[in-house]
Amino acid sequence: RAAVELARRGVDVAVASQSAWGGTSACSGSDKQTLHTANTADRGDDFRAMAAALGAGGAMDADTAYVEAVGSVRSMASLQFMGLPLPQDVLGGTLRYQTDHDEVGRATSCGPRTSRLMVKVLAQEALRLGIVIHNQTTVLRLLVEEGRCHGAVCARQRDRSEANPHGLCVVSARVVVLAGGGPGELYRDSVYPNGCFGVLGLAIEAGLDLVNLTESQFGIGTRREGFPWNLSGTYVQAMPHIHSVDSDGREHHFLSDYYRTTQELASNIFRKGYQWPFHATRMLDFGSSLVDLAIARETAAGRRVFMDFNRNPLPVGRDAAFSLDRLDGDVRAYLGAAGATQALPIDRLRHMNPLSIELYRRYKVDIAAEPLEFAVNNQHMNGGVAVDIWGRSSHPAIYAVGEAAGTHGVTRPGGAALNAGQVFGTRAAERIAATLADLAPADPASCLEPALSAILAALGGKEAPAVRAVRDEVQARMSDAAGILCDAASVRAALAEARALNARIARGGVACSRPSEAGRSVQWQQMALVSEAVLTALDHYIASGGGSRGARAILDPAGEGLPQSAQGPLEEVRFRAERAEDRDRQIVLRYRQGRFEVTERPTRRMDATRGPFFERDWPAWLTGAIYHDAGQAG
Repeated sequence: RAAVELARRGVDVAVASQSAWGGTSACSGSDKQTLHTANTADRGDDFRAMAAALGAGGAMDADTAYVEAVGSVRSMASLQFMGLPLPQDVLGGTLRYQTDHDEVGRATSCGPRTSRLMVKVLAQEALRLGIVIHNQTTVLRLLVEEGRCHGAVCARQRDRSEANPHGLCVVSARVVVLAGGGPGELYRDSVYPNGCFGVLGLAIEAGLDLVNLTESQFGIGTRREGFPWNLSGTYVQAMPHIHSVDSDGREHHFLSDYYRTTQELASNIFRKGYQWPFHATRMLDFGSSLVDLAIARETAAGRRVFMDFNRNPLPVGRDAAFSLDRLDGDVRAYLGAAGATQALPIDRLRHMNPLSIELYRRYKVDIAAEPLEFAVNNQHMNGGVAVDIWGRSSHPAIYAVGEAAGTHGVTRPGGAALNAGQVFGTRAAERIAATLADLAPADPASCLEPALSAILAALGGKEAPAVRAVRDEVQARMSDAAGILCDAASVRAALAEARALNARIARGGVACSRPSEAGRSVQWQQMALVSEAVLTALDHYIASGGGSRGARAILDPAGEGLPQSAQGPLEEVRFRAERAEDRDRQIVLRYRQGRFEVTERPTRRMDATRGPFFERDWPAWLTGAIYHDAGQAG
């Protein structure tokens, strides 16, 4: 989106991508986009209401939320203009439905491949505009100085030669937009496609400010070893039977240990459709996140977890068998309105979303014939590069959009990240085009030598830790110590281990056995840094008294939150409550001289009494002053 909008404004732009069509949005992606709901009276909306919903979880700048709300209208309309087939009713209104952290019904969907179709129409537009795409090009280092950007050093196979064994090349640019997604390789238990490293490592080494690295999303989905996909929406609203299998092949109806009745169990499986992400408070009062907790504990015990669409949920103990007539009121009402009253889960799923069945068949998994294995996985980084209302980072010539930007706050409605990327891709392009003439020409030679030295220092010999060893250590530590359940001692120990690993890498790099593997060695050197950054922020948050919110429950024997199960209180999962004041600030990290500095800043607020006024505000638009009013991030 950023490249398309820059090209439309006459800016010379190029895309550098490790795999132009291999990112999360294209290969795993999202099934929905969350937008302003202006089309019907029963689901009326206004921009302030949508902004409030986007930032309801806290730690989100109010102006950012408002920008995303306003920009969603143009994002949707322009995507439709480019050919995105968003569904409509007979009168032309966009069809909407309720998603997670959404009480209005702002989600719309083209089916399970919504984000893939967004990539497709934008890629077609980029090709139509003649945008240069450097594919199979891995960016290794940004070329930055105080106040100036000169581009980036990259590695690509086509440039390998005897004189240049690593295939290094330079892309010269006065401005860089970081739009490479989040750190998908950070966790072992992950729903990201393989090879999604994101750009946080690049941002750290460039000295950019980072915010909200404590905030992620976790939820149920199929593992990346097969076909990574989130199991939200109709997959769970069909209410399949969920069970585990031990090493001896015995099946366990483990959810019956957590819920008291068949009705309660089935209704909370259904609610995972629009309460998909794990949230600590939803473990209370027999809520839907008990499902996530139970699955995570089964997996930790060495059992494999499945959902079976050919069986309804089994009864809990001696309670009555599953029945569509014995479900909570909200569940009965939804299924009735959807016409999903078929006898079996597979038939309910086929009625509500037949494409969801075909999606897995494309990857040789027939959920109509066999149970589907899944787990609780890391799915999204809500934090990232600190940016202003135009997507500009703490460096005046570097922007960040999409998951690379730390704009999402603690929680967000499902599909809001797709909208945020579209909105800020456009916003960044607008400001870059309006201010490009103010920037000095790029001069990569002025800072190329230290960048090359840093890259070569990251490439270790045989005595250095191997890529696989670094990967296994980083991913296991993050999944085990920084998943949905955390405690102060484990996070502090994990941080010490991460620092030790990075000290070792700083001394000898990451082993690079062949010149063609230079890019991957540098990426794992950077991913180890990202791991330390996340753990630094999380340790700071917990040590300063931060409580459970969003992605994680902060376990504490003195905590106020005590989940209950059918077997009694779960004392080992007692957790701290969130502090209200933490919603109004963000944790900021900066990497200086080999160490992370941690500070806090209040979230940006808006003056609710000052709305736009045409005659007063038009001159700022005419003169371009709107592009200079906001200060930089940080």
